[in-house]
Amino acid sequence: MTDFRYVIIGGGMTADAAARGIRECDADGSVAIISNDVEEPYTRPALSKRLWTDGEFSRDDNRLDTAAVDGVQIFLQTEATRVDVEERSVKTTSGEFGFDKLLFATGGRPKTIDLDSGERVIYFRDFADYRRLRALSGKGRRIAVIGGGFIGTELASALAQNSTDTTLIFDDEILGASVFPADLAERFHQLYIDHGVGLVPGTKVSAGRTDSDRVILDCGGDTHTFDAVAVGLGITPSTRLAEAAGLDVDDGIVVDASLRTSAPNVFAAGDVASYPDAILGRQRVEHVDNATQMGAAAGRIMAGADETYTHTPYFYTNVFDFGYRAVGTLDPDLLTVEDWGTPHTRGAVFYLSDDRRVRGVLTLGLDDELDAARTIISEDWAHSPGDLVHRLTSSA
Repeated sequence: MTDFRYVIIGGGMTADAAARGIRECDADGSVAIISNDVEEPYTRPALSKRLWTDGEFSRDDNRLDTAAVDGVQIFLQTEATRVDVEERSVKTTSGEFGFDKLLFATGGRPKTIDLDSGERVIYFRDFADYRRLRALSGKGRRIAVIGGGFIGTELASALAQNSTDTTLIFDDEILGASVFPADLAERFHQLYIDHGVGLVPGTKVSAGRTDSDRVILDCGGDTHTFDAVAVGLGITPSTRLAEAAGLDVDDGIVVDASLRTSAPNVFAAGDVASYPDAILGRQRVEHVDNATQMGAAAGRIMAGADETYTHTPYFYTNVFDFGYRAVGTLDPDLLTVEDWGTPHTRGAVFYLSDDRRVRGVLTLGLDDELDAARTIISEDWAHSPGDLVHRLTSSA
């Protein structure tokens, strides 16, 4: 067994941030990152955004250079198979690791449908998936994207901007209807039509199969044929190891405000962690701001810092010429208050609960608004529309 002061299970952005957080407080402690990826840590958002749209941004630019952090060893293509929190050991496919402090940064696995993955069916999640989809795209090839959430809409936008005949299949009748108020969802839906994306709304793929160089999908009684299919339906948190180790698990690995699990000297951060947000209450967040901020905090805390995780993360998307940033819960079934400087281009949407507390804020085209949005969500009193209009757009 090889002993390390710190062992991190997972090789994504959270692991990179945690290693750097450790180094802020401990210059010498040995760090092992156990990753089942074939790549060293890289930025995940670019896989569905910038790598498709910025010709000057290369695959090498997307790497985080984690191996350059002093005293960090990365074990690639290595799967953790068992954690013993009492013995402080991690068994892997490449041997056994002992630890003083352990961090679960295991992220999640893509949600699947009744369609086997393969060369032409990609459950999109990692760098290898990007490379496969990139090789299959372009030259007018027909590719279907399944899913109308973040990954699905970003991939459809990316493919359409790279000479690919793109079809987007999604549950809602209007694209974005589960996030935006009706008028903004209509604009979002039309944006894809204007850019040549074929939309198949109100549809779930019931089954599919690969036939030679084609993928055939069954959609509500209709059959569609494509050169390839990318599935972007979100993730399920990877908690199997933690649960087998006896940790508390409930839609993620349950941690306290210091990111500690139910076992001593064991922590969790990133997509897999269910944590008590200082403003919103218990959350599990699958976005890059949370991955990096929480990872860094976990690293510092593991290395002895006396702090708690108080950051309320934001999330964002960029598709075609449309982008937004948001904090909190975006649910159009809540009461919404819209405040536009320029309709559907510069402004904000506030999402209020039945007791008129603001639960989420969506912003378009505004600068330096996130801290103000967090302040509004933290205000524990009933808000009227008049309290919110011009609150963020007064200088817009």
